[in-house]
Amino acid sequence: MSSVLRVNGGRPLQGTITVRGAKNFVSKAMVAALLGSTPSTLRQVPLIRDVDVVSGLLSLHGVQVDYNQAEGVLRMDCGNVRLADEHEVNAHAGSSRIPILFCGPLLHRLGEAFIPDLGGCAIGGRPIDFHLNTLQSFGASIEQRENGYHLRAPGRLKGTQVELPYPSIGATEQTLLTAVTAQGLTELRNAAVEPEIMDLVAVLQKMGAIISVDTDRTIRVEGVEELDGYTHTALSDRIEAASWAAAALATGGDITVNGANQADMMTFLNTFRKVGGAFEIRDDAIRFFHPGGSLNSIVLETNVHPGFMTDWQQPLVVALTQADGLSIVHETVYENRFGFTQALRDMGANIQVYRECLGGLRCRFGAKNYYHSAVISGPTPLKGADIVVPDLRGGFSHLIAALAAQGQSTVTGIDIINRGYEHFMTKLAALNADVEMVAS
Repeated sequence: MSSVLRVNGGRPLQGTITVRGAKNFVSKAMVAALLGSTPSTLRQVPLIRDVDVVSGLLSLHGVQVDYNQAEGVLRMDCGNVRLADEHEVNAHAGSSRIPILFCGPLLHRLGEAFIPDLGGCAIGGRPIDFHLNTLQSFGASIEQRENGYHLRAPGRLKGTQVELPYPSIGATEQTLLTAVTAQGLTELRNAAVEPEIMDLVAVLQKMGAIISVDTDRTIRVEGVEELDGYTHTALSDRIEAASWAAAALATGGDITVNGANQADMMTFLNTFRKVGGAFEIRDDAIRFFHPGGSLNSIVLETNVHPGFMTDWQQPLVVALTQADGLSIVHETVYENRFGFTQALRDMGANIQVYRECLGGLRCRFGAKNYYHSAVISGPTPLKGADIVVPDLRGGFSHLIAALAAQGQSTVTGIDIINRGYEHFMTKLAALNADVEMVAS
C-alpha cells in the first residue's frame, strides 16, 4: 500500500515554515562519525528517510545511535564498530547510495568493507567505477560478489593523487572520507566545492584532520593516524528552501522560510529576482513572495557550485510555466533530469525538450542521445491531473505544480518526498494548502 496525496490547487501558499540540516550533508556527516574514536554529536538533523537509512546502517555496524527527533540532535558512539552482515546491509540500504561512502571509514577501522548493489533516483548515471578505482588507488583490494563488492585493506591505506574528470560531489566525499586517515598526502584535483562539501571538511577538521582547499578546486589532505568525534551544527538545506521559494512563485504566494541562508543561496536568489520573484532577507530566515504582475522568462544553465544548482532547476521550471515568453533551461549535471516535464505537459504546460545544448556552457551530454535542454513557453494555466512521483526533486516539483493548478490532482508515490523534505505535510498545512493524504 502506497500513499496518495489529493491536492485541490489554485490557492496561494502563505505562511511560515522551517528547514533544518541539509539532506546532502547530514547523511555524510553521519558516515564521518565512523572515523572517530570518541562519540559525535550532530545538531539540526531533519527527520527524513535518508537519516533513518543511515542510522540503521550505522546500527548494523555496531554504532550506538541516539536521535532526539524533536530537538534534531543525533548522537553516535562508534566505540564498538563491527562488520555488518551483507544481507542485512542489502535489505536495509534499499535504493540508497550511501553505503559506498562507508568504505573508507570501515577500511580504516576494520580493514574490510562491503558495498551492496546501489540504487538512487533515476535522473542520470551515477556509476560506482570511480569510487572503486579511487579506493584501489588508496591500496584497497576489491572482490565482486553476487550481491555487491567486498573490499579489504592489507594494511593502512596510502595517500594518493586523484583527478576528477568532473567535479563530482560523491567522488569528492569518497576521497575525503578515505584520505583523512590514509598514510601520507592525498591530492584531489577538480574537486567539488559545494557548501555541503565545505561543511563536511569543517566536520573532519574538528575531528583532527588536516585539509586545505585551494582556489583552483584542489583539495590536499595530510593523513593522520586517528580522529576524535565531533560536535557540529549542520548547515541548513538550501535545496528545500529553494523548493518552497519556487512554490511561492508558482502559486502567487508568500512563504517565509526559517533557517534559509543567504550566503548559500546567492545564485538562486539572483535568478529568483530575474524571474520576477521578490525576497526579504532576515537574520535567520528569507521571505519569498510573488510581488504581483507578470513573471519574466529567462535563459538558465545548471552547473556545479557556485553555478545554479541542478536540484534548484526542477521546482523553478514549474514557476517558469507561468512566466511570459520563452524560457530556455540547459541541464549540464544530470542527463535525464527533464523526465519530470511529461507530467507538467499533461497538466497543460508548454514544454519541449531537446538533445542539443541550448546554452553557452560546454556540456558533457552534447554529443549523446540525452534530452537535456528544455524550452518552456508561458504563461500556461495548469490543470489538475493524476501524477506519479518519479524521483525526489521531480516529485516535489510535481507537488508544486499540483498546488498551482486549477482543480484536483492526485499524486502517487508521495513517500519518495519523505527522503528529503522533513514534515512536508505539516508544512503544507501551515501554508494553508488544501491537501489530504489517502491510502491507495
